[in-house]
Amino acid sequence: MIEDEKNTDLNGESPELESGKLEETIHLSDMYQGWFLDYASYVILERAVPEVIDGLKPVQRRILHAMKELDDGRYNKVANIIGHTMKYHPHGDASIGDALVQLGQKDLLIDTQGNWGNILTGDSAAAPRYIEARLSKFALEVLFNAKTTTWKASYDGRNKEPVTLPAKFPLLLAQGVEGIAVGLSSKILPHNFNELIDASIKILQEKEFELFPDFLTGGLIDVSRYNDGNRGGKIRLRVRISQLDKKTLVITEIPHGTTTGSIIDSILTANDKGKIKIRKIDDNTAQNVEILIHLAPGVSPDTTMDALFAFTECEVSISPNACVIEKGKPRFLGVSDILKISTQKTVDLIRRELEIRIEELKEQLHFSSLEKLFIEKEIYEGIKKCKTDEEIDTAILKGFKPYTKILIRQVTPDDIKRLRKIPIDRISKFNSNKADESILNLKTEMEEVENHLAHLIDFVIEYFRQIRKKYGKGRDRKTEIRNFDNIEAVKVAAANQKLYVNREEGFAGTGLRKDEYVSDCSDIDDIIVFRGNGTFIVTKVSDKVFVGQDIIHIHVFQRNNERTVYNMIYRDGKNGKTMIKRFSVMGVTRDKEYVVTKGTPESKILYFTANPNGEAEIVRVEHRQIPRIKKLSFDFDFAAVVIKGRNAIGNILTKYPVKKIEKRQEGISTLASRKIWYDDTVKRLNSEERGQFLGDFSGSDRILTMMQTGHYRLTSFDLSTHFDEDLILIEKFDPEKIFSVIYLDVSSKSFYIKRFKVEPTDRKVDFIGDEDKNKLVELLKDKYPRIEVQFDMKIKTKGNETEEIIIHEFIGVKSIKAKGKRMTIHPVKKISMLEPLQIEEPLTEAPVTEIPVMEEPVIKDTAVKTLTEEKKSDEPGDAVQMELPL
Repeated sequence: MIEDEKNTDLNGESPELESGKLEETIHLSDMYQGWFLDYASYVILERAVPEVIDGLKPVQRRILHAMKELDDGRYNKVANIIGHTMKYHPHGDASIGDALVQLGQKDLLIDTQGNWGNILTGDSAAAPRYIEARLSKFALEVLFNAKTTTWKASYDGRNKEPVTLPAKFPLLLAQGVEGIAVGLSSKILPHNFNELIDASIKILQEKEFELFPDFLTGGLIDVSRYNDGNRGGKIRLRVRISQLDKKTLVITEIPHGTTTGSIIDSILTANDKGKIKIRKIDDNTAQNVEILIHLAPGVSPDTTMDALFAFTECEVSISPNACVIEKGKPRFLGVSDILKISTQKTVDLIRRELEIRIEELKEQLHFSSLEKLFIEKEIYEGIKKCKTDEEIDTAILKGFKPYTKILIRQVTPDDIKRLRKIPIDRISKFNSNKADESILNLKTEMEEVENHLAHLIDFVIEYFRQIRKKYGKGRDRKTEIRNFDNIEAVKVAAANQKLYVNREEGFAGTGLRKDEYVSDCSDIDDIIVFRGNGTFIVTKVSDKVFVGQDIIHIHVFQRNNERTVYNMIYRDGKNGKTMIKRFSVMGVTRDKEYVVTKGTPESKILYFTANPNGEAEIVRVEHRQIPRIKKLSFDFDFAAVVIKGRNAIGNILTKYPVKKIEKRQEGISTLASRKIWYDDTVKRLNSEERGQFLGDFSGSDRILTMMQTGHYRLTSFDLSTHFDEDLILIEKFDPEKIFSVIYLDVSSKSFYIKRFKVEPTDRKVDFIGDEDKNKLVELLKDKYPRIEVQFDMKIKTKGNETEEIIIHEFIGVKSIKAKGKRMTIHPVKKISMLEPLQIEEPLTEAPVTEIPVMEEPVIKDTAVKTLTEEKKSDEPGDAVQMELPL
C-alpha cells in the first residue's frame, strides 16, 4: 500500500502488522519501469523483429502455419485464411490481412489469385473476401516438416504453433523485412533468389562471396557503401530513365520503396519550385512502368535527368539495419553472417531429416523382417491353442527366439500387436519373393541415406542446386548494380529565377525587377561580383542583397570551373603602373571579400572581361598626352599573358598613364582541347582519366554512340551527357569513317550486310531498318572486314559448307537509309568474324595551293620593350622578365 503522511488507519491507530512492522512501501515508478520493459520485450520479440532461424515475424509464421493446415492444393479465400490465423495471432484481422498481402506481393511463398494490389503504382489489394491464396510449391518444399518442428502452445492454450518453421532456405534475405520496435528497428533489404543460393553453396565450399540487394521494382543501385547490410551502411537507388527523343524522357523502372504516384508527385513538386522545367507528365503504367516526361522548350534532357536525380524521388537512399532475434535476444548482424547462420541451419535440418529417415527405414526393415519370419516360419501356428492375450504374446515371442540374432532389434510388445493385426487373407497370399525385394529396396535406400549423411555437405550443395533448378527460373537480377556519379545540385537546378542588379546603389537579387537584368539563375546558385576597386565577393542568390558599389561584373558563379578566365587591366594605386593579368576563380569562401590587385589604396580596374572558354581578345590601349611619350596608342593580345591564380599580381602593361582601353578584336580560346574519357561503371564522361579515352575535344567535336537496337546518336562532349543502356560503341565522331553492319531482317528472315558513313544529325537514327524487330548481329569498325559464313547443311544439300565474304568487295558504301545487300540465299548456321584485311592506301599528292605572304606587323609603340611579371612580397621567388612581341 501507499503510506500517507501520518501513517494512521481509519481508526487513528498506527497501521502495524502482527509482527509489529509497518507495511512495505511500493513505488509507482518501479511498477511502471517493469511494465515498460515487459512491453518493450514483447514488441521486440513477438511483433516487430524477425527470427534469424526462419526469417519470419510471428504474424507471418502464424499465417503460413494456418495456410498449411488449410492446404488441400486449392485456393482459399483470404478472409478464411485470416479467420483461421486468428486462432494463433491475438492482434486482430487487420494486422493479419496486411501481413498476408505483403507476403503475397513478394511472389515467393504464396500463390495469389485476384487483385492483390500493385507494388509499382501503390494500389491496394481488394477486400479479403474477393481474393484467394494458397502456399506455393516452393513454400511447401522448403518450409514445412512436422518431424523437425519444435512446437509451443498458442496464446490461449487451445492449439499448438511452431516456435520457428524448419526453413531450409534464407527467407529473411530473400524477402527482406522492416519493423519498428521499442528502442530499435530492423530494416533488412531483399536479395536475389539465385544469388542467395549461389552464395550458400560458396559458404559450404568455403569460398568468398558477396551479397547485394535486389528489388522486384528493378531500377539501378549503387552498393559502394552497402557495408554488408550493417548499421551505418547506405545504398542509392535510381529510376531507369532514358531519352525517348530530344523533348521526352521515359522512366521504365522505379526504386524500391517508391511508387509511380510518389515519383510523379515529387517531379511536379520540383517543377513547381522551379528546380526543373517540364511541360507535362503522362503515366502509362500498367503491367510495366512507363512515365513520360515532356520537357519544356529549350531544356537539356541530360541536365534534366541529373536534376531529377538531385531533386526528386528518381533517386532515393536507404540505410539498412540488420537487426534479428537470435537465441531469444535482438542482435545486429551483417547479411553475410545471417546467410551463414541460415546455411548452417539448413545443414542441421537436412542432417536431422536424414537421421529421422534412417530410423524410419530401420523400423520398416525390422517389421518387414518380422512379418516375413512370422509367415514363412509359420510362427502364427503357435497361437492356435492359446486362449488369452498373454498366452498369444508369449507364444509369438517364443517363436522368434531362434531368429533373434538376425533381427535389427529385439521384439517389443508393439511389434507383437502389429503382427496380431495381420489379416488371414494377407498371410494366405504372402509372396516371399516380393517380400525379399521390398527388404532389399529398404536396405538400398538405407545405404543411400547413410551415404548422404557421410557426405552431408555435398548432399546439401546438391539440394541447393535442385532448388535453384526447380524454382530459380525467371528470378534473375532485376536491379542493375552500377556506380553512381555525384551530382551537384547547383549545377543541375533549373534557372527558375532572373537575376537583376542596381549598379548605382550596389544591390543585386531576384526581386529587383525594375533594375538591370543580368541572367537567369536558380534559387540555390551563388553569384560573383567584381567591383571597380579590384575586389570581388561570392554570395548566395537572394531576393535583395548588398554587394557593394561600382559593380563592373556580376554573374552566376560556377565553383571549380577551370575554363572561365577573367581578363583584367588595372592601375596600381592612384598614379602607379598599369598591370595586366588573366586568372581563374576556383574555390572561395562565401561572403568573404577578395582582392585581385596588388592591394594598393586607390587601385582601379580599367578593363575587365569574363571569358567562359578562356578566350583572349586584342585590346587598344591609349595613353594620355604627356611629355616624353612618342606613341599614344598600341594594340595588345591577351593571349601573350599566362593564366594564373586570382592572387597573382600580373604583368606590367605600361608605366605611362592610360587614357582609354577598348576591345579591338574578339578573342579565340587559348585553352588546350579537352581530353575526355568514358567511365563504363557510371556510364558518364569525365576528364579525370577514368575509363576509355575518347580523344581531345574542342569546338564542335561530337561523340558517336551506337546501340544494340540498331540506332546511333551524336552528342556533345558535355560531361553531363547521359547514354543509352544498350550502348555497344562510343567514340569520337569521324564523318569519314566507314562502318559495316550485319543484321537479321525479320520480315524476310534473311541476313543483310550494309556499309555506310554516319550522317551528322541531332536526332537518333536507325541504321538497320524501321522495323523494330530487326536484330543487329554484328557491328564492324574495321575498314576492310572479313567474315566466314557457315551454312546449315541439313537444309543446304549442295555446295561448300562455309563461305568467306570480304565485305568491301561484297558491297559498296551506301546511304544510311539503304537496306543493304542480302548476304546469302542459303540457311545460315553461324557467322564468324575473321581478321580484317590490311590494305595499304595509295599515296596521293596533295594539290599545291598558293599561300599568301603576310607582312610582318608594325609595332607602333616602341617605348614598351618588356612586360615584367611581378609577384606579391609574400610569395617566394624573384621577379621574372618575360619577352613578349610588341
